Amino acid sequence: MLKKLFQSLRSPLRRAKHTRSTPEVLSNRQHPLRRGQNISRHATSVVERLQHAGYQAYLVGGCVRDLLLDLEPKDFDVATSATPEQVRAEFRNARVIGRRFKLVHVHFGREIIEVATFRAGHPQGDEDENSHLAARNESGRILRDNVYGSLEEDAQRRDFTINALYFDVTGERILDYARGVHDIRNRLIRLIGDPEQRYLEDPVRMLRAVRFAAKLGFEIEKHSAAPIVKLAPMLRDIPAARLFDEVLKLFLAGYAERTFELLLHYGLFAPLFPASAAALKHNPGYTERLIRQALANTDLRIQQGKPVTPAFLFAALLWPALPARAAQLQARGLAPIPAVQEAAHELISEQCQRIAVPKRFTMPIREIWDMQERLPRRSGKRADLLLENPRFRAGYDFLLLRESAGDDTGGLGDWWTDYQDASDSERRRMIRDLTSSPSDSSGAPRKRRRGGSRRRRGGDGTGTPAGE
Repeated sequence: MLKKLFQSLRSPLRRAKHTRSTPEVLSNRQHPLRRGQNISRHATSVVERLQHAGYQAYLVGGCVRDLLLDLEPKDFDVATSATPEQVRAEFRNARVIGRRFKLVHVHFGREIIEVATFRAGHPQGDEDENSHLAARNESGRILRDNVYGSLEEDAQRRDFTINALYFDVTGERILDYARGVHDIRNRLIRLIGDPEQRYLEDPVRMLRAVRFAAKLGFEIEKHSAAPIVKLAPMLRDIPAARLFDEVLKLFLAGYAERTFELLLHYGLFAPLFPASAAALKHNPGYTERLIRQALANTDLRIQQGKPVTPAFLFAALLWPALPARAAQLQARGLAPIPAVQEAAHELISEQCQRIAVPKRFTMPIREIWDMQERLPRRSGKRADLLLENPRFRAGYDFLLLRESAGDDTGGLGDWWTDYQDASDSERRRMIRDLTSSPSDSSGAPRKRRRGGSRRRRGGDGTGTPAGE
């Protein structure tokens, strides 16, 4: 698809600024996009209805980019000259959302078409007549953005060149204001405008640059990459609730391991996970192995269409910081189990100051960690009771994840794998073997194999539906 697109551009690309006042227009002979192919019919109808009402309207951004890359768009966005109130007047199934950035959601059953009004550049001072619609803080970060403008202004204020492509479904034309097609061809993530200023306006753009680079397999263009390490600490000023949403986009979209590599490379991991970043310094081998394994397994589950849970992901990301914290508390006189519990409470509380992990996930995180203390204690009826615990499977998967990263548990993972597959009489014998072994019931069990090694159950490092 891309070959046809770029071969059709007979004229050489002009050397110019990232944005131009008049777009490069690609006719339907110069690109493969067609209104009836791979494009939501609901998105097409929204565009056509707005155009028939006298407004400008285009498909814009990621959907155009992904179609050019022969990828299936996750959703379809529309940009228009109509204000949110005018859009809502055209569609009975629409509602206006947002305060920082007003949008309209047009509902078609389970599909939502997001419609945004063309935005203008952001006023730098109080003299602008629209300054009450756009607000900044002292560092230049945009707090409110409802200054409407023209199509040209809308293109100039978008973040990346590859997201500043507009598709007219009626005429099947692509309008390229920022040489986005050029950057798609060269597989580059490039900011529109001055990179440092754009990151100051919204530091989350640094995370978006990493996310697109990981998703598309692109490189971040050198000038766009240059300020990131210096400005990475500005992520601490972003509301914790917004960062939770951004972290889910980073790690639960199927390319988490590559995202982790880029976050480390650009110094963005520490502002998001300070305790985990400290663990990477103090115990780099184990910490990186565990996190990478968890992320790789998460990617695999997503590719296979299996469920994943943020609770398991955050449990893995934060776990390497827990033992040292618990050891400090033990050194102050706390018993081992209370020390782990207190360390877990402190660690999660501190992390929620940075990323607002909801309680529906923090509780399972603690339960998964608590399972790591309970799984070695198997005497009497404890093993059977643990099997019935709704968090057992997530705790068991997490145990296998720890072992794959290098934790020496004395064969505990193998024991629980065998125990799940054993008959009632075999289970009773396994419990008796524990009590008759030199170690106590929380120590290492005897090795037991029949007919070669058993295949471990679960252990993909993401938890199961029972752990969600």
